[in-house]
Amino acid sequence: MKREQKLIVFLCVHFLGPVIGEALHDFILILKTCLQPNKDPQMRLKLFTVLSELLQKANETINSQGLFPSYLEIVIKDILAPNLQWHAGRTAAAIRTTAVSCLWALIHCQMLAPEEILKVKDALMPQIIAAMDEDSKISRLMGCRIVGGILKVCGRQFDEIQLGKTYPEVLKRLDDASADVRLTAAHTLTDWFKCLKDSDVKSAMKSHIEFLYQELLIHLDDQDPDTQSAVLEVLKEGSVLYPELLVREVEVAIHKHRTPAYCNQLLHHIQTTREAA
Repeated sequence: MKREQKLIVFLCVHFLGPVIGEALHDFILILKTCLQPNKDPQMRLKLFTVLSELLQKANETINSQGLFPSYLEIVIKDILAPNLQWHAGRTAAAIRTTAVSCLWALIHCQMLAPEEILKVKDALMPQIIAAMDEDSKISRLMGCRIVGGILKVCGRQFDEIQLGKTYPEVLKRLDDASADVRLTAAHTLTDWFKCLKDSDVKSAMKSHIEFLYQELLIHLDDQDPDTQSAVLEVLKEGSVLYPELLVREVEVAIHKHRTPAYCNQLLHHIQTTREAA
């Protein structure tokens, strides 16, 4: 694309505001053309950054006429998904970060209905899970948030295979260098447990649940009190699934912890919940 054409694209995006919603068809075609992986990386990075800003105020910009939802499948499958694929280099990594930020903006502003997420989740989940292992803290954070958002909206419709593939990378993020990522990962694991409450696939997931209990109890002895508190809340949520199993795991783990305080709080919660039932 010539420099003059690039300038037109950026002027249109920056200054049309709500009018973008009236010229949405042309705008989406521009995005689809300019954001293909074979196009200039710097241009794609700038355009993705602008798109992320627009999506944060979608109803004032690209959805000002209420037409944007009809283009969501194109945006996700033809624009976001190809740019979430891994390629070497700093610019490529920055593009993946802005692309995953755009996807989070779509979910956060509830632009994606449950049926739309179900249609695109199979194409996107591998890239989202991969984003949680990026060098970029923002990518890891957004990846955790997106998985949590998807689980909240339609996680109860996941089968045991999909649920089994979803949590391992989130669990790894409890060891993340960033406190924000660790806490977000904990919230996402809480959402994962909620999907299994009164679910038909709970029994098929028992071995996964047992493994998660064991791993979370290790993190319950984390050196960071905020992480400990967050993991305690995850285990409280998960305790309703197999309380007897969790009690046994706690009794094994408690003697390995530096302090029994959090384990005792968890045991008290399980006992209180049982008595209230």
